[in-house]
Amino acid sequence: MRPTSLLSLLLAASPVLAQTSTGTAPSPVQPETRASEPLQPEPPLSVPAPPPAADTPLAATAPEAPLPVANAEQQRLINGAPLHNPNVAVHVVQKKRFADAGRHEFTLYPAVPQINGRFTQHAGSGLQYTYHLQENFALQLAGQYNWYANESAFNLELIDKVREQAQAASALLLSWGALAGVEVTPLYGKFAFYDNHLLQFSVVLSGGAGYGSTRVLIRPEVTQQVDGVGSVVPARFGDTGGKFLGSVGGGLRVQFGDSMALRLEVRDQVYTARVDRVDGCNQRDFQALEEARTGGGSFADLDLSGSCRFQKFDGVDPKTGKNYREDIVLGKDLVGNPSSDVLNNLGFYAGFSYLF
Repeated sequence: MRPTSLLSLLLAASPVLAQTSTGTAPSPVQPETRASEPLQPEPPLSVPAPPPAADTPLAATAPEAPLPVANAEQQRLINGAPLHNPNVAVHVVQKKRFADAGRHEFTLYPAVPQINGRFTQHAGSGLQYTYHLQENFALQLAGQYNWYANESAFNLELIDKVREQAQAASALLLSWGALAGVEVTPLYGKFAFYDNHLLQFSVVLSGGAGYGSTRVLIRPEVTQQVDGVGSVVPARFGDTGGKFLGSVGGGLRVQFGDSMALRLEVRDQVYTARVDRVDGCNQRDFQALEEARTGGGSFADLDLSGSCRFQKFDGVDPKTGKNYREDIVLGKDLVGNPSSDVLNNLGFYAGFSYLF
């Protein structure tokens, strides 16, 4: 078996040895041809990003990453503003929710107290009409009636204890007043109310001029004893005529919806005060009335000025039995030394408005 295998191997290798000896090289094997294909770039190796430095802020590392929100309620918009989300800051200027131009407004002031009473004390009610000519400019008509107008407790105490009182002009009382003027709105804005309501507010400044009726205290309220029974004699006031009236003020106007608003204002009513007549009677008239009183004569026969209402100082009060002629001396003292002053009646105005 082994000699036979060796012989077979030699016979198979003899042609190859013959070609080599004659110098003929064997033909190379041709590789199989294939269609050329584009080379695909190898994917880059992923290198982990270096960790941020300890002092690098969060916004620098991820500028577009949203901040976490506690719950979905904080993402809810209230009238277009994310009021619940503390991570959202909105910087936007919006128009007023309710326009005022061309609208009418009626305002009722139920109680207007005086807040600077030194010699006088007032409390009243007011009504105001406003026509908004433009968004920040309006025309006004206002009226006020003081259902309480008296000298201050300080002045009444002076009268009761030391028989002294302020000059008549310094204690002149305003009964009612009517004014016409303008109102401007230099600033307006909005604020959140109970987290889910937006209220519109305006800063208002007003000014006007008009006419007011004044009076002066002739005799304060007293308690008298009649047959051992005490009775109260009410205070006696005298008319001092009409005076020029001016007003300046400012405050806030808060609007609820389209037709309701609340006004909170402080206004200073300024009026000139000169006391030279009481109930239309001047010093000469009171002199004639005093002479007729002491002589028991009739007032109707006296030569008095046309404006003197002498009936105010004649007769007897049916309720208290007070003789009005006793007030002639008091009226004469008021006009005996004519006085003048400029008074400031500073009041707080809180009222409700209706717009249409």
